Amino acid sequence: MRVLQLIPSLEVGGAERVVTLLTRALVADGHEVGVVSFAPRVDSWLTRELEGLPLFFLDKKPGLDPRVIPRLARVLRRFRPQVVHNHLHLLKYLLPARAAWRCPVVHTVHNLAEQEASGPDRRVQWLAFRRGVTPVAIGDAVADSIQALYGVRAPIVPNGIDVKSFRLPPEVRGQLRASLGVADDMPVVLSAGRLNEQKDPLTLVRAVEGLEAELWLAGEGPLRGDIEALASPQVRLLGLRDDVPRLMAAADVFAMSSRWEGNPLAVMEAMAAGLPVVSTGVGCVPELVSPSTGRVVELGEPTQLRSAIQELIEDLPQARALGEAGSQAALQRFDVSVMARGYARLYEERAACS
Repeated sequence: MRVLQLIPSLEVGGAERVVTLLTRALVADGHEVGVVSFAPRVDSWLTRELEGLPLFFLDKKPGLDPRVIPRLARVLRRFRPQVVHNHLHLLKYLLPARAAWRCPVVHTVHNLAEQEASGPDRRVQWLAFRRGVTPVAIGDAVADSIQALYGVRAPIVPNGIDVKSFRLPPEVRGQLRASLGVADDMPVVLSAGRLNEQKDPLTLVRAVEGLEAELWLAGEGPLRGDIEALASPQVRLLGLRDDVPRLMAAADVFAMSSRWEGNPLAVMEAMAAGLPVVSTGVGCVPELVSPSTGRVVELGEPTQLRSAIQELIEDLPQARALGEAGSQAALQRFDVSVMARGYARLYEERAACS
């Protein structure tokens, strides 16, 4: 099939990574896929991953920019997709541009519905879902939130990852730790994600305070200064990294203290890497992590978070057993090929009904 993916930009982020992985998997399965980035071209590893495929950059300015509507209409007429797959807050541009080329539209909701859109964007989505646009949920919790907010039941296609890229040889652990000057027997807790309100890294920093372990934070964001003011020497701010699989291979526990989530890629990646996961039970996290693969704690209960981390760093054999169980679960459930097949079936169903 001919499928056009729409994404605000190709800066590195969760939805952007899903689009890149999905596009490559669909192409590998014989589909023709183009990607529209509304923002100008950026030199990110996501852009480089998509080089050689039909890529369109609409050069959208910050804020509302109606000039991208005719630009998108030209792309639709040129590419002539059988299905358009929209991601994030772009329906307000796609709906008027769609007059240039009529085809089914699916829209993936990448977070709980109440977190994904607000104000005018929420009203646009409410209307779109009643005018033939198919919402897609990335997990049961997201589907429930779409039902509650918009009154429609969405099909579910869980996110996927490149599982094999997180299964690294054992020697990587020592190599990465040596590069950071960390002893092999020092327990390491890793978290990877934006340093922002949603991910709530400050709670995680407080949770590990005084524990016999290092905390590695991979990512950047507006809370970096607050973390630096609070953190002890046991906390390492690693910044943006393009070697997260290697970091995971060198860590002992993956932890996440998010206030809200959709279906977080980082949790799936940690499980694929063989790490036990300790996370707040937000969004689809309880659908990913079970007692046999990690610990899910209540939101707003930092003592539970601390206790769960402490349990695992003080019993590393148990932590490794949980991580191995998670690795097997990831292989069966999370591979990007499973996601690609799910979307391909949905595309075919929507195209057949058009």
